[in-house]
Formats: sequence, structure tokens, C-alpha cells
Amino acid sequence: MQYIIAHDLGTSGNKATLYDEQGALVAASTFEYPTHIGQGGVVEQDANSWWNAVIQSTRKLLNDANVRNTDIACVSFSGQMMGCLAVDKEGNPLRPAIIWADMRSEKQADQLRASVPEREFYRIVWHRPISSYTLTKLMWVRDNEPDIYRRMYKTLQAKDFIVQKLTGTFATDYSDASGTNAFDLVGKTWSEEILGAVGIDKEVFPDPYPSTTVIGKVSPEAARLTGLAEGTPVVLGGGDGSCAIVGAGIFGAQKAYAILGSSSWVAFETEAPLDDEQMRYVTWAHLDGSKYQPCGTMQAAGLSISWMKQNLAGYETYAEKELGKNAFDLIEEGAQRAPVGSNSLLYLPYLLGERSPRWDPSAKGCFIGLTSKHSKEDVFRSVYEGIAYNLKTIINAFELKTYLKEITLIGGGARSKLWRQILADVWEKPILVPQYLEEATSMGAAIAGGVGVGIFKDFSIGERLNPAMIRIEPNSSNAQVYRTLYPLFEESYANLKNIFRKLGK
Repeated sequence: MQYIIAHDLGTSGNKATLYDEQGALVAASTFEYPTHIGQGGVVEQDANSWWNAVIQSTRKLLNDANVRNTDIACVSFSGQMMGCLAVDKEGNPLRPAIIWADMRSEKQADQLRASVPEREFYRIVWHRPISSYTLTKLMWVRDNEPDIYRRMYKTLQAKDFIVQKLTGTFATDYSDASGTNAFDLVGKTWSEEILGAVGIDKEVFPDPYPSTTVIGKVSPEAARLTGLAEGTPVVLGGGDGSCAIVGAGIFGAQKAYAILGSSSWVAFETEAPLDDEQMRYVTWAHLDGSKYQPCGTMQAAGLSISWMKQNLAGYETYAEKELGKNAFDLIEEGAQRAPVGSNSLLYLPYLLGERSPRWDPSAKGCFIGLTSKHSKEDVFRSVYEGIAYNLKTIINAFELKTYLKEITLIGGGARSKLWRQILADVWEKPILVPQYLEEATSMGAAIAGGVGVGIFKDFSIGERLNPAMIRIEPNSSNAQVYRTLYPLFEESYANLKNIFRKLGK
């Protein structure tokens, strides 16, 4: 029996998973690492903690599964995207990694927007010129840490750093490259037009390859540290968002997936980037190098539920601490007692500003229509409904160009029966729940690895490896209520937009 190890380098830790050649999940092992959050939008991690997590999780995985290292067909990766890790020619980090959540490079984003017309920029990289991406972070290093910039050989993403540690090769894949804002998405090359406009040498980026590329083999030193066999093939894999669509089993037209985590996004596959004059959504490279992944992201989905628990669910939190109950289960039970539509209470889920399709960093969260007659249960339910309304706005933007027939849910939030039904009713679409929810990202990485070494024929295997286990149909009477309230949700944001901006000042 052959096995595939997939590492998912997330924001909070690395999850190592072991799949057999049939695609069945055999074992998993997770090691966490810290994040430094500082003033002025600083969010950093020590890249060596990523490597240590990979070492420890690999050793534990092999030990717990009682699998011989010579039976590992390949190692593949998924990883957090849009970061900036400066390394020297030996691959040593020159400073902490600036990760995706870091927002310190607003000044550099202004410089980027002034250097390349925004619409022209969008048609090259298919993203907006904002500070979330690698390019402005790299410009910040150049402008504020010139000695580091002079010594830097390459800027790497999380998985690319681990690939270099395992094989000695500097490389990235198309999906991670598409999260840098420096990559010509269709041409599959670093954009000389964009990099030239801001004075960045394209040689600082590693060569890009398809996600299924066997980029090298485990070196003797890496084998000694990780417990892997020397010479084990290493497949590049991809960015976490691009791995998730494959692991969710989304293959073919009119099928989309939504991930319900702290943030949430809706995405699907296409044969070409999906153009939008208003640039309401973005497009990533798919793990299949000939395909693309249009995507719309909201900032505070599960985060809104967590905020609600911390600030509005006093009894539920007490019951969790003192009575051994689950606070989220109690919140959901309360929300189920409220009527559909929460007695006309609306929640705008903009606790961290908003991305697609608003692109409004000044947006604020709020409740609209709150009266003395509203109960705590109404408030609870309105939060679930507000997230569903907001994701519907993303779906509506997509459906100006293409129809989405059904949507698969992954992520921890997909376990919530209440939330699933609300989403089906608000979106008026069937909801599918696959076998693996939180393993979909690592499964996508494993499939990339399996395709890379010939175990799997192509990415369509994802449909079989993570099949839909539950199907939720929309309730027509509930949908009618939401059809009335949704336009008011949209109108509420439109009328409050200027007030949000003034409050931000």
C-alpha cells in the first residue's frame, strides 16, 4: 500500500494528514505555532516554527499510523497564501514572515495604484491592488528595511519555504503565485509590467510551476529531521484556497463551494478568468494549471458567531464553563426558537470592514431594526441570517455572469444544521455537505500529490474521495420571508456606507 502525506500550513498551525492510495484518510497530526500581532497592522510568524511543526507532525504521523517511511509515495502541500518571507541564498529567513493578515503596507498600496491603472492591473493579475497581497509587503520591506531587501534572494510563501527545506529547490506553484499581485494569471509568468512600474526585480520571486510538479526529493538532512525516507518525491501542491475547491469535490460547471470558517468565501472553477467591470470578485489559479477559480470573500462569518458568543451570550458561556455544555450548541438552540427573519431584525456582519463585493474597509457591523420587543434569540438568529445575506450578495455578483446550481459547504460551520438550512433558504439553492469538512484543504493537497506521482488520473477524483453525504433543499415558505428582507439588507448597507466612513475617521 502506498500513502500520501499532505501538509496544510494554516494560520494557527500545521495539520499533517496521511491518505492511502484509495484516497481514504488514515491519520492526522497537528502542531500549532504562534503569531505576533503588533501595532500598525503588523502580523508576523517565525518561518522556522513552520518547519519545526512539519518536522514534529511528520514524525508523529508516521509513528501513530505505524506506516513505513518507504511506503510514502510523495509529500504534498497546502498553505496560507499572500505572505512575504525574505530568505537568503541558503533559504534562511532574514526576518519574520509577513503573513496574509498583515496590513501595514497601505502606503505601498497607494504607490501601486498610482503606478498602474487599477482596471489594467486587474486584467493582468485578476485581483485588486490592495495591501493584503505579497507585492505591497515586499515593497514595504524594500522601503523600510533596505538592508534586508539587499540581502534577500527570494520571497517565499509558507509551503514554498518548506519545499525548499525538504529539497533545496526554490519554487512556487501557479496558485500561490496568483496570490502575490505580481503574477500574470493567464500568461503564467511574473508580470514585468507591474514589477517594472514599482521597481521590483522579478528575480526575487521563485520560478512558478504547475501544482502537480514533482519539484524534488527529500534530502538526507531533511530525512534525518522528519523521519521521511531520503529520496521521497516532493510535490509542490498549492495555496489553501485552491486546494480547498479540489478537496471539496467541486468539478465541472455550475457547482460552487463555500467555506464557513472565521472568514468565508464562495468559489467555483472556470476555463478562463471571470471578468467583472466593477472588479467585485477576484480569480485565483486552480490546481489544474489550465483552469481558474473565481472567488468572493467576506471577512467576518464565523468571527461574527464567535463575537456573539463572547459579548452577547452570557448564560451560554456560563453554561459552557460551569455546566459542561457547549455554548455554540446553546446559541443555535436559541436561534432556532426565533422566527424566520428574526422578527425583521437585520445584522450587517462587517466587523472587519468588508471585501467582495463591497471592498469597503470602513464598513461596520450593526443591527438594524432593534426594538424592545426583540429577544436574545432574535439577535442570535439575525447573526446567522446576516452572514447568509452577505454571502448571497457575492453569489448574486457571480450570477450576473454564470449560474450556480448548487453549493457545497466545508469548514467547521458546515456542521451547524441551523446555519445550513438558513443558507439554503436565503440562497434558494440546494446545499451539499461532503464527508470531510475540515480536511478538504489537505485532501486537495493530497490529490495534487497523487496526480503528480501518477496515483490519480486527474482532479475529478475529488468528487469520489469526498462525496456529498447530506443534501439540504430550500424551504419555500422560509425563502419567501428572506426574499422580502434581503433587499432591505442591501439598502441598509447602501444608506449607512457614508456614515461608516465618517465613523472611521
